[in-house]
Order: sequence, then C-alpha cells, then structure tokens
Amino acid sequence: MKQIRVHIADYAVSAGQVTLATIGLGSCVAIVLHDTLASVGALAHVLLPNEAMSSNRNVPGKFAASAVPAMLVRMRELGARDPIGARIVGGASMFASLLPAGALPLGTRNIAAARAACAAHGVAVVGEDVGGSHGRSVYLDVRNGSVLVRSLAMGDVSL
Repeated sequence: MKQIRVHIADYAVSAGQVTLATIGLGSCVAIVLHDTLASVGALAHVLLPNEAMSSNRNVPGKFAASAVPAMLVRMRELGARDPIGARIVGGASMFASLLPAGALPLGTRNIAAARAACAAHGVAVVGEDVGGSHGRSVYLDVRNGSVLVRSLAMGDVSL
C-alpha cells in the first residue's frame, strides 16, 4: 500500500488504499479526519496553536484553524460527506521544566486549538492520544479509518 508522509506544518488528503503518516510529533499535534463510508481521510501535522506566533501565515497545515477547513474542502472534493470524525494525537510537554511558572506548554495550547478547530467546523473528536511528555508517530489507513499511534515510551495505541 502506498504511504504519503506528512511533514511538519503540512497536510495531506487521500482516498482509497493509502496510508497517511507523520513522524516525530512532540508538542505538535496531528489532526486526523476520516469519512468511513467514502474511505476518504486527511492528516495534518500542526506546528503552532495560532497565527500570531508566526510571521509566515500562508501555510494552512501550520495552524489547526486553517488546516481543518482546508482538509475538509479537499475531502469533500474526493467524495467525503458528513459525518466526518476526528482524532487528535500529540501535544506533548517535551520541555515543561524550561517554562516560566504558570505558562501553558505549547503542546497543551496545540491540543486546545485542534479541539476548537474541529468544533468550529462541526467535526466530532472521536478519539485522542494527547499530552504526556513523549513523542509519537501517526499512521492513518485511509481505507478503513484505523489510526495507529507509535511511541517508544508508550508502545502502539490504536484509535
């Protein structure tokens, strides 16, 4: 089966016999969208919680608020219909000890932004593997919507 690798601040949308994968999530968040009936899926590797944190704002996959609608448009072009479910992975606090007292870790803010973006577009979050202090990699089998989360620290988790 063909595998499409999604890099940091990017997204991919596909149908059929494809695996969408992203490697090395730390504080970043993967947003996985899937329509089971149409076998259409999408995966974004979101870097930042909002556009105010970047000078380059023309990269839809960089932020949850722009990645989710961009993925939904492309999914619908490939035949996806509601309901589309979401899974959110990542958002670790990799360097929490370096933060000033009371500061929210970047991973925590990315998780909140991903949830808010999904809610803003009527996409239910049906699974999560978020937080902690460990990295993750994500694999979406577009045919059936299964999501495998791999981590050296926590092993494999199916969402």
